[in-house]
Amino acid sequence: MEKCITRIPFNLDGDNKTVKGQVEFYTDGLRICAGDRKQWIPMEGIREFQCTTGVGSVALELCREDGDHLICRGTMDCLTVFSAASKRMNRFLDGAAPDETWMHYKKALCPKCHRPYLPDSEICPRCTKKGGYLRRLWKMARSSRGYIYLSVLIFIAVAALNLVLPYLNRVLVDDYIKAERLPAVSQYVLAVLMILLVTFAVRLLGIFRNFAQVRAGTRLIVTLRQTLFQKIEALSLSKVSKRTAGELMNRVTQDSTQIQDFFTSDVGGLIEQILTLVSLGIILFVYDWRLALMILLPAPLAMLSHRLMWRFLRPRYNKQWWCGSRLYETLYDIFSGIRVVKAFGMEKREVDRYDKVNLRETDVRIKNETYFAVISPVTNFLMGVGEFFLLYYVGNQILDGTMTLGAMQQFSAYVAMIYGPLRWLSFMPRRLARTMTSIVRVFDVLDETEDVADSANAVEKSIVGNIRLENVSFGYEDAKDVLRKVNLEIKPGEMIGIVGRSGAGKSTLINLVMRMYDPDDGVIRVDGTNLREISQQSLRSQIGAVLQETFLFTGTLLQNICYSKPDATYEEVITAAKLAGVHSFAVKLPDGYNTLVGERGHTLSGGERQRVAIARALLHNPKILILDEATASLDTETEKDIQDALQKLIAGRTTIAIAHRLSTLRNATRLVVLDHGRVAEVGTHEELLERRGLYYELVMAQRQMSKMPGALETTEQPA
Repeated sequence: MEKCITRIPFNLDGDNKTVKGQVEFYTDGLRICAGDRKQWIPMEGIREFQCTTGVGSVALELCREDGDHLICRGTMDCLTVFSAASKRMNRFLDGAAPDETWMHYKKALCPKCHRPYLPDSEICPRCTKKGGYLRRLWKMARSSRGYIYLSVLIFIAVAALNLVLPYLNRVLVDDYIKAERLPAVSQYVLAVLMILLVTFAVRLLGIFRNFAQVRAGTRLIVTLRQTLFQKIEALSLSKVSKRTAGELMNRVTQDSTQIQDFFTSDVGGLIEQILTLVSLGIILFVYDWRLALMILLPAPLAMLSHRLMWRFLRPRYNKQWWCGSRLYETLYDIFSGIRVVKAFGMEKREVDRYDKVNLRETDVRIKNETYFAVISPVTNFLMGVGEFFLLYYVGNQILDGTMTLGAMQQFSAYVAMIYGPLRWLSFMPRRLARTMTSIVRVFDVLDETEDVADSANAVEKSIVGNIRLENVSFGYEDAKDVLRKVNLEIKPGEMIGIVGRSGAGKSTLINLVMRMYDPDDGVIRVDGTNLREISQQSLRSQIGAVLQETFLFTGTLLQNICYSKPDATYEEVITAAKLAGVHSFAVKLPDGYNTLVGERGHTLSGGERQRVAIARALLHNPKILILDEATASLDTETEKDIQDALQKLIAGRTTIAIAHRLSTLRNATRLVVLDHGRVAEVGTHEELLERRGLYYELVMAQRQMSKMPGALETTEQPA
């Protein structure tokens, strides 16, 4: 028996009865273990592994010449593991060497607390170490530290002055108001002025503190948002697509604001309240330790209740964050697709959908605030029990004549002040719960690994256009491979047409060439250099793309054409626009090239948007050109004009084109036919028709479609 490659668990048998078993994959076979059942299946003769889904279950099967055979079955939570195993074992059958990562699968539960991880991550909101995040945030706040230190110093000064005020009030009462002899007017006025001066100083320091907080907060939030945005921009498509646009926007805006408020306001307030609490405790113990004990006796019980409240509220505020994020995503989704909503008359349905999400978020928020409103008065009462002991103790001392009225007022003020920090700290669990939730969300993005990153020795390379794919395999996440063992060479100046059925891997292939993703196995070379060794900026600055989904930014027509070359002259823009057929309709717009195209270019027709995309690619003047259904939204007459423009653009450039129309690929040097992720056929149009293979079947199928009653006359070819 050879070395074990990987092993997976399963929990159902062939009759969907619950079992506990596992499959061990070796280089020479696989062993199935479930209770008393132990079966060895040799690897010889196995052509492929498959992961198939049924009703509430998933099965892992192997394919041999004598048919398909069940390996194991599991509930739907085994889908990820089964699909990953089939994908990896198929690569092994294709000749790929297993590595240490084959033994590991992404887990859905935290091994410590057994709670679910955050979606599409391995971060547990409960068990993750918050201290490390706070230290990293403090490093990010380097430019704001001066203002943060200043605000903290002002907090300390304000706390000290607040301790002086009760003492001055005592002097005013005992020495002047309740004095046996009438004091001099000047002394009385001086005492009042001292109180006024201290009060004025507190207010003035508050103004400077607010100024420091605003400056610190502004710098911190700018740094945090820039870091977040740059990280999101650096992530690959697979990483970004795991999260919705609304969720990412929520992290950049709301979460960063919550963190800003905590660092610039709550941190200083926490220091002020703790210093006040410690200082007052010392003063009270020095004056009368028995009085201090009576006042502080309920504090441990109150702090214990705070700890319990923190543990209770934290997961609930985490849930509230997700509901708020979902509400934001729903709004973004509806507003982005408002034309579709109105086209189908679905306004009422979308209102109901929004109301449902809004009510869910509201219900969670109400429950959280209700919990807090019920628990907080209880903890506040526990903290205030000492005040009743104070009234009894001080009242007896005043009646005995051992304490003056001014002293009573002073220490009553101190007691009120000492419970102020405790009450302030009672609200801290809610602030911490919200802030730590936001911090975890932010660092969930910042700690995301960059699966498509420049190597340490990435080079800036001038591209000629020779592209070679060597045994390239690729699959999204742990699902089935979309491309398997693809070998293809595209010579400089060639136009290669990619055709095949839907899902064959056509768009995936061009995404790999543009390095939107990196292949899981194999190598892609450009001019003999591994694509991973060329900087992404250098590569994409020499690639032009006209994609199937045309996207225009909010702005003017001129800005959208210039997006590929911001420093282009007006003459260059006009030339590209004329070649792409944009100029003919641009001059008829109210403001010509300065006309606003609206969000996603909704003021333009589909064909007009596609012409703008072609003009954008023409202006870029790329070495490698990618055409993904570049003329899909154009009428026959316009398409002919665009084809002439594309011929000028294609000349001397390496071009990869995906199209359903024969007219788009009629000048292709070669056609590459993909089938189930593999290269099935390569040749010219005439050569492939003579072979009567898959390409011939696709062409004949479309010709039959064109002969159906009511079908338009067409010379299109399936792809």
